Amino acid sequence: MTATLDMTIRDIVANDFRTAAVFQRHGIDFCCKGDRSIQDACRNGRVTAEQVLADIAEATATPAVGGARFNSWGLDTLASYIVANHHEFVRKLIPVLLTHTKKVAAVHGDRHPEMIEVAEVFNDVADEMTSHMAKEEQILFPYIVAVEDASHRGGGRPSSPFGTVRNPIRMMEMEHESAGDAMARIRSLTSGYAIPEGACTTYRVCLQELEAFERDLHEHVHLENNILFPKAARLEAELG
Repeated sequence: MTATLDMTIRDIVANDFRTAAVFQRHGIDFCCKGDRSIQDACRNGRVTAEQVLADIAEATATPAVGGARFNSWGLDTLASYIVANHHEFVRKLIPVLLTHTKKVAAVHGDRHPEMIEVAEVFNDVADEMTSHMAKEEQILFPYIVAVEDASHRGGGRPSSPFGTVRNPIRMMEMEHESAGDAMARIRSLTSGYAIPEGACTTYRVCLQELEAFERDLHEHVHLENNILFPKAARLEAELG
């Protein structure tokens, strides 16, 4: 794949996930706002579109060795991967981060009042992600798998309580953007998860966990917004 200025970020990352690191390095959202072109994403002037293209070319100069080729997977396989890897990661880290953010806010809030807001923001993220993942696992993903199954069997579109799959997808994408904005707020409050002088072990670990949580969220949302959801919508439309 050769990236061009008018290609969407979504398509570039879907074709080769190594390019995600390039966009992340330049502060370009490749998950929630992946429907923009490189040209549009670079209008803020922080980096030129030509520089991004050059970095993408460097990152993809050699054939990808190993690693998951998500864009070639079936919908059932991809949905299962998301649940087993990303949903499970979020479920394991949420209680740990809730404990750590609250402890850091209580102990260090006087000297670092930003950590009080971090604890509050992450509490909202935890609530939203818990509800969000349940809706995907119990409603949206089973329907997507049913659509794929119907396509393989040559059947018609499965019945659903929400009409077209685009309706719950739209809601999930809005929730993705909300969670992404919240984590971006946490990143800003912590100056990019910078560990302050004199931070205790819990403080240090908490910031590292928050950074890992956001990094995982970016890949998680990318797989859904840029690959799973568009494929599901196209496949449903083909069923009539």
